[in-house]
Order: sequence, then structure tokens, then C-alpha cells
Amino acid sequence: MAGERRTTARDLTSTLIGDRAGGWDLAGELPVAVLRELGRQGALCAQVPVEFGGLGLSSADNGELTAHTGGLCSSVRSVQTSQGMAAWSIGRFGDPGQRRHYLPRLTGGQLAAVAFSEADAGSDLGAMTTRIEIVDGEAVVTGEKVWTTAATYADLILVVGRFGSGAAVAVVPRDRPGVRLTRVPHPSGCRAAGHADVRLDAVRLPASAILGGGGHDLSMLVTAMLLYGRMSVAWGCVGILRECLRVSATHVRARSQFGTELARHQLVSRHLAELLVAEQVASRACEHASRCWDDGDPGLVAAVVLAKQVSSRNAARGAATAVQLLASRAAHDGSPVARAYRDAKLMEIIEGTTEICQLILADHALATVGRADA
Repeated sequence: MAGERRTTARDLTSTLIGDRAGGWDLAGELPVAVLRELGRQGALCAQVPVEFGGLGLSSADNGELTAHTGGLCSSVRSVQTSQGMAAWSIGRFGDPGQRRHYLPRLTGGQLAAVAFSEADAGSDLGAMTTRIEIVDGEAVVTGEKVWTTAATYADLILVVGRFGSGAAVAVVPRDRPGVRLTRVPHPSGCRAAGHADVRLDAVRLPASAILGGGGHDLSMLVTAMLLYGRMSVAWGCVGILRECLRVSATHVRARSQFGTELARHQLVSRHLAELLVAEQVASRACEHASRCWDDGDPGLVAAVVLAKQVSSRNAARGAATAVQLLASRAAHDGSPVARAYRDAKLMEIIEGTTEICQLILADHALATVGRADA
């Protein structure tokens, strides 16, 4: 049954995106009607349980759906990641009433974004200054967030901030007084994903807008929320690699140079082989991480970081290889591999930079590898 739901969501995604991703990328904007329809059909947060209007997919099934979306349009996949991260956070930190209140909205056509980063608190989220306070029985949110994916389209923005000696997540309606958005101009990658800076000037909300009442450890909160985002980005990079491999193989089969099919030139064959290896390795890393997710494996966090690290780096290198193979046919806006080249590089930065992932994995190695021989 879940497989059928995944197939239906995949077919819907193919139909709604079609061959329009290039035009959306050049325009820097996605049709909101497309996003809302994907949301109404559960395709933007497909792991939400059926009881809340979701598709109830496993991480593995949702990953394959995410890869499919990523191969078609990384900007739509970015919105899908944001929506899924918002739903995951509500499910993880919200109380039963909040889950009943918010999750059906996210599976009913409303859109959501998650605001982490600040001008001086990117990788160092300990430098976060946004504050969530209780004043006269109401929640008050004050701060400035940068590069919030999908905020331009969002009805709800999940804002992470300091809360007393701990941290909290506040669900902020975009149309609330005191919320101001400034669109990020001309982003280099995922141009149509609706990135925006968000300013919150003493935004007042019901206290019930704070997920689970707040008071969480900041590091734990952010790590848990990023878990879904990193998994989604990793699978999206698999989609980028699969599309780059498809386009590259089609091109080198169809084109000849020096009287020989391009695919038969040894250096070209090497590039194509390396692209296949990159896609296969990224796929296996994501499949492993999703198995850990679905099985409740205690090694989940490390597996997800590994998948994100491997997939994003392979996508960046694989997209560069695809540009090399297509040469002048790829060296212009509108080319799918030129778009993949820009989008993939951004994947090495968001949801934990390559360097942050390396630090996490190094700590994991120190904590686990060789302990029995020490």
C-alpha cells in the first residue's frame, strides 16, 4: 500500500514539474499552485502518518521520492525538504494537540519553512541571538534569520531561538504583525526555492505556538531538526547524480568526434564510469541511512551525516563531470547539467557544510573506531 502511495506521488511530481524546471530556474520562482497541490497530495512531507493526512512512507520510500524530485527540479526538492523538516520537527517536538493542529495543515496545502541560520550564527548555532520569551502569557519572538529556504512561499515559519537557558521552536504565521521577509537576490543555486531573510520584531503569538512548551537543549534541538534535512538533501543529491548520468550517457551515445562515437573515446568513458560510481556510492549511503532510520538504529545520526557528506560531494563533482562531457552544450543557463552544477554546489553548504560533516564524522570515528584495541 505504501508503495502505491509512493508511486502515485512520484507520478504527480513528474506531471506537475514536467520539463518546466529550467524556466522556473531562470525566472527564480516556482508556481505556488504547484507547491500547494504537491502539499495537498502529501508529496511534500510524505513521512507524515496517514492519520494526519500524510502518505505514511518509510524513510526509504520517501528517499526515493525525494531523489526523483531532485532529479527533476532541485528548487522544488528544496521546498520538499523544508516542508518535511517542518513536519518532522512538529512530530518530534510538538505535543499531541500541536500535532493534530499543525500536521493536517501541512498535508492540506499550506507551506512551511524552517529558520535556523543568522548572520553570525551559521555553522556556529551557539552564537544564535533570536529569542523566544513568554510575556504576559504570550510568546514573543525577536530576531533576524538569514537564507531561510521556502520562506517566500511559506504560510508558517518554524523559528528556532533561545528560550530562557535553553531553546525552543515557535510556529510563526508569515502574515503575523512584525514578520518581515526580504528575498535573497539572485542565489547561485536552487534559484527558485524562495530563499529569504526573515526579521521578527517582537512577534506576539499564543503560548501554544511553542512546540512542546520549549526548554530544549539547543544543540540537541538543532541536531534533531537537521536530521531530516540532511537525509532529504542527501537523497536529493542522488537525484541530481542520476539526472546528470542520464543526460551525459544520452549525449555521448549520440555525438561523434574524429569519426568515433564520443562514448568510445577512453577519456570520455572514464568520466562516464566515474559518474556512475558516484551515483552508486551515494545511493548505497542513502539506502543505509534510511534503513537505520526505519529500523531505529542507534547509529542513525552518523549514518545520515555520512550520507549527506558522500552524496553532496559526489553530486558537486558529478555535475562538474557532466558539464565537462557536454562541453559547450552545458555552458549556458537553461542547460539541465549547468543547473545541476550550481544546485549541487549549494548542497555542500546547506544543512551542515562539508567541513561540519567532516568534524562530526571525525568525532564519531574517535568515539567508536578501535576502542576495543585501546
